[in-house]
Amino acid sequence: MMSAKGICVLVGDEGYGTVYLEQKEGYCEISGQLKNLKPGQHGFHIHEFGDRTNGCASTGGHFNPKNKEHGAPTDDNRHFGDLGNVTACKNGVAPVDIKDKLVTLTGPNSVLGRAFVVHADPDDLGIGGFPDSKKTGHAGARLACGIIGLTE
Repeated sequence: MMSAKGICVLVGDEGYGTVYLEQKEGYCEISGQLKNLKPGQHGFHIHEFGDRTNGCASTGGHFNPKNKEHGAPTDDNRHFGDLGNVTACKNGVAPVDIKDKLVTLTGPNSVLGRAFVVHADPDDLGIGGFPDSKKTGHAGARLACGIIGLTE
């Protein structure tokens, strides 16, 4: 297996931070810290485009190469970019500590060049019953985003 490491610097008016990715055998380790968020849960996803020409709006939808419904990170029926929620403490800091079996930095479904997005509201994991639950997790506005790139 080819070893790879990635980095993403997220910026936005209501959130920012740095996320690191490391390809391991059978999963990708995603770690870092997001800051300046309102306390509580925030949807955290990988979106299909690494395009910030129109801010976070131009990052497209969730990365979904298998055309599945939105779901929890542990669901079989989920987008590759569905990473659930990060939780900000009372000081607005949300640690990121995710091990995901679908996110990869190599091969045809690599997330390199795509974007991380942190949302205003909790991701309902596709079970909230809202019209957009099975598409976006009803996670609300895009607070901050950044493009995933390679690092040493």
